[in-house]
Amino acid sequence: MTGRPTSTFLEGLTFGEGPRWHGGRLWYSDFFHHAVWSVGLGPSPRPRKEAHVPGRPSGLGWLPDGRLLVVSMTDRRVLRREVDGTLATHAALDAWADCNANDMLVDETGRAYVGHFGFDLDAFFEGCGTPAPASLLRVDPDGTVTEVARDLRFPNGMVRFGQTLVVAETFGLRLSAFDVAADGALTDRREWAALPGCAPDGTCGDAEGAVWVANALAPECLRVAEGGTVLDRVVTSQPCFACALGGPDRRTLFCCTAPTSQSDRLRDRTEGRIEVAPVSVPGAGLP
Repeated sequence: MTGRPTSTFLEGLTFGEGPRWHGGRLWYSDFFHHAVWSVGLGPSPRPRKEAHVPGRPSGLGWLPDGRLLVVSMTDRRVLRREVDGTLATHAALDAWADCNANDMLVDETGRAYVGHFGFDLDAFFEGCGTPAPASLLRVDPDGTVTEVARDLRFPNGMVRFGQTLVVAETFGLRLSAFDVAADGALTDRREWAALPGCAPDGTCGDAEGAVWVANALAPECLRVAEGGTVLDRVVTSQPCFACALGGPDRRTLFCCTAPTSQSDRLRDRTEGRIEVAPVSVPGAGLP
């Protein structure tokens, strides 16, 4: 499948992550600018800084009352932005996560599902680290943390359709699914789609129940059906690490791209981009 090219929406990022369409704006984290930003659409988009996160921001979401939640990766916390703009610790994850916290999905009740690396990714890139399984954590609205799934191979982007949660396992080269119980527990783990040759990173869902998958191994974002059939492909200018469907009709695919995900090659570079492509099926589900 040849795929359609993107166009550049924003430049000058270090490493974009966690894009979310919220309140008529695209929100995203930028790792080594240590900030969460939002930006509106238009011919000359101007990002607005929403929060400074020294511990490196990642996944984003919102509580029912509108307060922002953001994953602080290196100190393994979920932070909450209060009405006055200050950040407070919403939940500490370090009792369950030895290495960096990662992406997050927040549901309509304020429950947050958060993944973590499970091993030292930078050491792995340097040839002296070994991949290890990780878990998925649920943070309830009061900040209580519960481990809800184990033995995931680098849990990453998540999509929820109804009572089904689909989780990208980056090092497992697959999407896995769980049933979500009324109390937020996860049951009936199963393979949703095997993706040989694709390291699924960030994800988003659409109105036909397909999942767009950012491929950390290639300059592409794939639209995948349950079972693994690739329905569409968007070609980016560099490897793609996260995606979101947004815009007024949720028919714009936003793709976060960067030359690499290796931290030591990103800190002093601003080659990250957000690229866009139109799609025919609008976004749906969470996030």
